[in-house]
Amino acid sequence: MSSIKKIRQTATYALCFGCGIAMLASCSDDDMIPQVQSNTITIENVLDAKPLVESGTFMGTGTPPVIFPGQSISIEFYAGAGQALSFATMYGWSNDLFFAPENPGITLYKADGTPVTGDVSAQIKLWDNGTRVNQAPGINVVHPGTAEPSPGNITEVNGTDAQGNMYLPASQLMKATLSYQGDSKFKLTIENKSGGTANETPFSPGVWTVSYAPGGDILEKMPIYTKGKPTANGLTNIAEMGDNAMISAHLRGMTGIFTPLSPVLVVVYKGNENPFYKVGEKDRAEGLSDLAQTGNADILAAKLQSKSGVKKVYVLKESVSTVLLPKIGNANGGKVMQQLDIEKGDRIAIATMYGLSNDWFYATKGNGIDATRKGDVSDEVSLYDNGTKRDQYPGANIRIDLSGMSLWESKSIQEVPNPNVFTTLPQIVKVTLN
Repeated sequence: MSSIKKIRQTATYALCFGCGIAMLASCSDDDMIPQVQSNTITIENVLDAKPLVESGTFMGTGTPPVIFPGQSISIEFYAGAGQALSFATMYGWSNDLFFAPENPGITLYKADGTPVTGDVSAQIKLWDNGTRVNQAPGINVVHPGTAEPSPGNITEVNGTDAQGNMYLPASQLMKATLSYQGDSKFKLTIENKSGGTANETPFSPGVWTVSYAPGGDILEKMPIYTKGKPTANGLTNIAEMGDNAMISAHLRGMTGIFTPLSPVLVVVYKGNENPFYKVGEKDRAEGLSDLAQTGNADILAAKLQSKSGVKKVYVLKESVSTVLLPKIGNANGGKVMQQLDIEKGDRIAIATMYGLSNDWFYATKGNGIDATRKGDVSDEVSLYDNGTKRDQYPGANIRIDLSGMSLWESKSIQEVPNPNVFTTLPQIVKVTLN
């Protein structure tokens, strides 16, 4: 073989060997260098909120089911601080009069947050529905079938009606008494005490409501009637005939769940366990109870920063209200977003407080979400009870210890069943990765 040919052959071998080494080196480097990618997490409150915590009906026990003089009925309901109870029932021996509290309803809590109990009759008024010509009150009242030339507005009957007929104050005809049953539960007893008066009358079947009051502001201040406005939504059927079916259906449509979500804790981590809780274990005293009870995620976020395997911690707040409000009317619910730098094998965990609860929180199940997933991952989120405060009706909780009624408890973290002992929950949290 000529020396030139040997040189060429040696150069070719060297070149191929070098390429092989380069290729191996390249493959090795690719394996060693993490492939970082971006994924954006979006958390939304998609709850179609309702303004009423609860609503219901009541009636007498006889046939017909009216409440005669000397008889009484009771209503049991849940209510939180700042909320009010409203109801309506027909002044039976009239053409279109009804009893109801002055809006927004009967005050249920004192300024210090303790429940109101005892006689609340002074808050009950007598009202003219404005749809029938009034006659002198009494058993012989008949519905003449003559509507007023133009429908009138709802007005208070204070001593006399528009036709000069005289009436005693509502508090002398109806006694309303509140008692507190514990764990935000009340009982209202309505007693017919009109017997032997000039305004003796039965009370018809009626309706009642309790409105949400987030931040102390009652959402539905006029749930049954509006003073100075025409009657609506089936109230006429109660005021004229004692029929509560139509307005009850209307109120049921306004009754349901309302809750904001607290600022959302988002954690990117590696490992086989959720970094901040485990079902069946008690709260770790690392800050999860603060999130579950008050919505403060900062304490837990700071603790997670130093945990092994935790790569990044975020506390996401809605820009305007901080919390994520539900959908109210035409306004969309609150939404937060965060771009995440992730690698294969990373997991995502989130947590946010069910705002109108004592210690419920939404969180990713088990070992969190594969950080590389795409699309709607809401199925990886569930509602949990932190086990540090006793449960009360969601949205009607008081969160304070009363004499002999401590709310503190020490139980293991458990998933909240749906339906639960209080209510059935619709979807509230939506989580998307894109």
